[in-house]
Amino acid sequence: MELDGKVAVVTGGTRGVGAGIARSLAAAGAQVVVCARHPPRVPVPGTEFIPLDVRDGDAVHRALSALPRLDVLVNNAGGAPHRPLARADTGHHLRVLELNLLAPLTVSLAAHAHLRRARGSIVMIGSVSGSRPSPGTAAYGAAKAGLEHLARSMAVEWAPEIRVNTLVVGMVRTDRSALHYGDADGIAAVSRTVPLGRLAEPADVGAAALFLASDAAAYISGASLLVHGGGERPAFLEAATAAPADKEP
Repeated sequence: MELDGKVAVVTGGTRGVGAGIARSLAAAGAQVVVCARHPPRVPVPGTEFIPLDVRDGDAVHRALSALPRLDVLVNNAGGAPHRPLARADTGHHLRVLELNLLAPLTVSLAAHAHLRRARGSIVMIGSVSGSRPSPGTAAYGAAKAGLEHLARSMAVEWAPEIRVNTLVVGMVRTDRSALHYGDADGIAAVSRTVPLGRLAEPADVGAAALFLASDAAAYISGASLLVHGGGERPAFLEAATAAPADKEP
């Protein structure tokens, strides 16, 4: 899974999952451009930073047009604060949809000509929130569901020159994990709900993104790859009073 001589863009690539993806692509030999609104506090080795708000269509087109070539686009920028639907106005929810659905479309359209010439690849960073109820982040979940559908449609419209796939990412341990899961005890408790017994690391997502971007996945397009450690143990198993069938009562 080498990317020697390839140019890759990772949106939101300055921290957390995005930085993990950028590190993996750079380690595989790619020339990696990371973009975000603010520069990284700790530069990602082997990458170049350009300031960019992916919601600004004109700025996105200028930035990508200035690149000499583009082989891999990773649409990673996104996110949303926890906020119940009725506690936010329509404007808040529209901004969530804009960042998590419309911005990846904007960036992909701006990259289309480059990627078509290079017979390149797009990797969308989706979320398990797009396939299960997401109370508190409902607009985000809806956007991620739409993003996965958008990727499948792109994979058909832009074939055979451009491959498009989605990573459906579960819970990831980053420097901002405490905002979602609480202190160390909370993170440990949440980790126990994952079949593999831990949250993902950014490097886990980076390895999966590298696979989809590489020639090892040359015949994979329109796919959704689950990166969630086996998912979530069904809550009914903890609530059920009946003894498991393979144990003595």
